[in-house]
Amino acid sequence: MSASKKNSGGNKSHHSSESNSGLSTPKSGSKTPRSASKSRITFARVANKIKMGKKVEKSLKGEKNQSAISQDEEDPNKTPEPYNCTGNFQADFTELCRRNSMAAIPPVIHRARPPTQAAPESSKPEKGKDKGKSAVPEPEPEPEVDPEGENAEPPPKTYVVKDKFEYFKPCVQVEMENYDKPETVTEIYIRGWKIDDIMMNTLKQCWSVMEKLHTINLWNVGLNGETLSIMASTLPSIVNLRTLILDGNVVTEENWHELITDESPVQNLSLRHCGMTDKGAKSIGEALGTVKRTNTKLVTLNLAGNQISDQGAIDIANGLRMNRTLMSLSLASNQIGDKGAIKLGEVLSRFPLSHEEVVERRKQKSSMGSPDRNKSPPPSRRADSKDRPGSVRSSSQHDKSDKSKQKQSAKTKKDAGKGGKEAPKEEEKHDKSKGKKDDKAAAKKDSKSGKASLVADTKNAAKGKSKGKDKGKPSQAEPEDMGDSSFINPLTDEADFIDGQLWVPGNRLLINLNLSRNQINEQGMAAILKAMQYQTTLALGSKSGGTGLMRICVFKNKISSEHDIVRKINDIMLPKDPFYKPPPQTPEAESTS
Repeated sequence: MSASKKNSGGNKSHHSSESNSGLSTPKSGSKTPRSASKSRITFARVANKIKMGKKVEKSLKGEKNQSAISQDEEDPNKTPEPYNCTGNFQADFTELCRRNSMAAIPPVIHRARPPTQAAPESSKPEKGKDKGKSAVPEPEPEPEVDPEGENAEPPPKTYVVKDKFEYFKPCVQVEMENYDKPETVTEIYIRGWKIDDIMMNTLKQCWSVMEKLHTINLWNVGLNGETLSIMASTLPSIVNLRTLILDGNVVTEENWHELITDESPVQNLSLRHCGMTDKGAKSIGEALGTVKRTNTKLVTLNLAGNQISDQGAIDIANGLRMNRTLMSLSLASNQIGDKGAIKLGEVLSRFPLSHEEVVERRKQKSSMGSPDRNKSPPPSRRADSKDRPGSVRSSSQHDKSDKSKQKQSAKTKKDAGKGGKEAPKEEEKHDKSKGKKDDKAAAKKDSKSGKASLVADTKNAAKGKSKGKDKGKPSQAEPEDMGDSSFINPLTDEADFIDGQLWVPGNRLLINLNLSRNQINEQGMAAILKAMQYQTTLALGSKSGGTGLMRICVFKNKISSEHDIVRKINDIMLPKDPFYKPPPQTPEAESTS
């Protein structure tokens, strides 16, 4: 039973295997509908790709390039190429701020100006067709009416109203020479928002290529010692810069002297309300002038509203001893007392030289007294000079003169031996040249006699020499001593020896001084009055020139404005003030006079 069962089981298994093999054979030999449809779809795709050809390849390349660009933009570690400023301030400033990843970029706008009034139209009739017609008046616009029925006032035209948040939003105001050309920015105004190191470096790159920029005004922008040094380093590259205004910036380091170095082109500097103490005043005084060097570019300096006391005023006065360029100085609203005023008055009148200044004066005098000591005069002057004694003349000059005389005598002998024909010609030439030399010598002598004789002699000489082409030309004769218009160091000026000290004339180039709202009393005001009287009455033989003070402000000090000293100062300075206009005289005053 078991064997039969096994056989039957084996048969069943064999049958099942055969049946399975029979079912599998048709799958391998023939395709089902699903597989056929898949093959058709793939074949259609391949055919489409083949038909597209190069277009498919180009599209694939474009997709790859776009993906590469997006990857480059998304890569934050890649350093961008350095930006070269073009001189267009708005474009350069915006681009540099964007590269510095600033959250908010201040806009560059035109500085607001008061609106100009339109010129009134002429009511005259035009010539031609409308000659006989009278001008028809235009109807007046009806006044606006508010909801209550009353006439509403029109909006003002003298200013523009802005929202408060828009008004206080940080911006950069500019003035342009030509508003159609953005590269012609001449003035820059930044007010009321902090400028840090990044912003100052950004402005530095923009300012260095701006050719028309001449004014920079940074009011209350929170400068510190580092940002001030960055700004001072870029000033020499701004070639046409003339005015620098940094009012309202309290800098604890007080390194203001970096703004007026020898390389700085600044001519007008304003440092009002900067919290400057005697420390900053001392550095500015040293920058204005010392024995070794002086500032030759700064013309106006405004230090009003600071905390400068007597010591700071003394340091600034010491800078004015050697400085002959500064013309306007404002020390108003400070803490200057009598000591500072006395020192300023001394510098304006005359002052004794210190030991260091005397040594420097001797050095400069020695260098000026013998500029041609190491130079040899031309041979003609050395040979023909009559003032030079014979013992000083060199032997080489004697030998040369003897040889030349021997050659001339030998030539004359040969010519005389030939027949004597050429000798008279040479004598005539020698006589003509001698006559010309005599005429020139006579003209030189006459030129020393005076201007009238000089003009007459030059006219006669011009008539004798040329009557044709050179008749209308001016003569080339000029006086020998035209004067020296170059800058003269005050140390080389004339000095008086008084009580064992050398006294030199004071600073007469300063024409405007403001000492109002200080703490000056009678003693200091008397020193200022003495300086004004000295400049007015004494005729100084100063080579440095200058008119002296033409305007001084001393009101609101400790001394009363009705004091005799203050009245005398006003009486002396009032006629000198260029803005002073004398009151018109009445007919009664004219009749009495």
